[in-house]
Amino acid sequence: MTDRETHLLIVEDEAPLRQATAERLAEHGYLVVEAESGEVAIEQLAKFAFDVVLTDLRLPGIDGTAVLEAALERYPEIVCIVVTGFGTVKDAVDAIKRGAAEFITKPFQFDQLLHVLSSALEQRRLRSENAYLRSQLEERYRFDGLVGQSAPMRELFELLETVAGASSTVLITGETGTGKELAARAIHHNSDRRAHRFVALNCGALPETLLEAELFGHIRGAYTGAVSNRAGRLEAADRGTVFLDEVGTMPPSLQVKLLRVLQERELERLGDTRTIRIDVRVIAATNANLAQMVTDGQFREDLFYRLNVIPVRLPSLRERRDDIPLLVQHFVERLTGQDGGRRDVRVTQEAMRQLMGFSWPGNIRQLENVVERALALGRDRTQLDVADLPPEIREGPSVGQPQPVEIPEEGVDLPGHIAALERRFIQQALAETDGNKQQAAERLGLKRTTLVEKVKRLRPQ
Repeated sequence: MTDRETHLLIVEDEAPLRQATAERLAEHGYLVVEAESGEVAIEQLAKFAFDVVLTDLRLPGIDGTAVLEAALERYPEIVCIVVTGFGTVKDAVDAIKRGAAEFITKPFQFDQLLHVLSSALEQRRLRSENAYLRSQLEERYRFDGLVGQSAPMRELFELLETVAGASSTVLITGETGTGKELAARAIHHNSDRRAHRFVALNCGALPETLLEAELFGHIRGAYTGAVSNRAGRLEAADRGTVFLDEVGTMPPSLQVKLLRVLQERELERLGDTRTIRIDVRVIAATNANLAQMVTDGQFREDLFYRLNVIPVRLPSLRERRDDIPLLVQHFVERLTGQDGGRRDVRVTQEAMRQLMGFSWPGNIRQLENVVERALALGRDRTQLDVADLPPEIREGPSVGQPQPVEIPEEGVDLPGHIAALERRFIQQALAETDGNKQQAAERLGLKRTTLVEKVKRLRPQ
């Protein structure tokens, strides 16, 4: 055993054996989570970065081999130990070839199990001091720079592939740092327009006059400093794609002009009366609630409907925590290879737990910055640990590990606690979706009508 807490997932369908083994492992300092099936084990692995997986090979439904593969695919540094009966030693040897650290046969002595665990953990420690065993991200986890294998990302990839084949205008929504421009580029590079330009413009980064000139172009003398004719971003993207980020910040006067481009496929440069025909696909993005801005009179309703032909919502990192190991690995590989000489670096499971437990208000962009900071502080080291993380992540709780519940002697009001928890979940979902009941219902796994009824029953506490 090391001086650190070791998180262990035991996968065994025989309840007496599983429970007895878990209790004795807990007595020896292991933090144990039990899974009675392969399906439950894979769900647990998606939520938490365990140090060790101890799994029986023979399981009903998803077997131990699938659990082994799922564990190593998600966490290359995890220690996997398989348990097998006397008649299936060949299967155990095959499991070793697949990446298991060791196997143990039933029936086994508990001291034998402790020795196998201790030996496997020590081998991992020694291995990490020499070299990081990189595992390449498979293509099915990527879509032109977007990385993920969670359910929300698989749905997003399918939607982007479908959207790419159309020519309709797309409105991408999502929190800051979720990768809206990456999604826009993915749509462009998988479309029939890929041979032509992808032109991006941040509408919130320029004052109104300069934004108009950048978007529509200008002729000589149109304003002070306009010394020659110049095509705007829309013209530059002719037959290609223009990406308008932070479109909600666009002034009303420019909203009218953009609406004309979408309706008539033509524009006029600033200061000119000549009409220019263009063929451009517009992809807009915003982290604001445009529908609410329309209600508040801050955004044109007709432009909103022209932009919102195909809505694409990007999930926050909080909604796809199980993608964090893949993203961390992706950033480590890319950032360590920027100087031409790739540095082999691994991330400890303890550090990964802290990363998976953080709330990530800045989403993927913030995660990338944290990884870059850790690599810079780590210099030539081949291992990143909790100490390399920023204080707000290093000192925060990790999520996914079940916490003990203390029940007072006088008992608890369980229905009241459940009702209060339901209230908080509903209020948080509505707050995070700016009151959009359909999106809030999807986050909570409810039908919209069910959520509406629950909201009606909510009373102030």
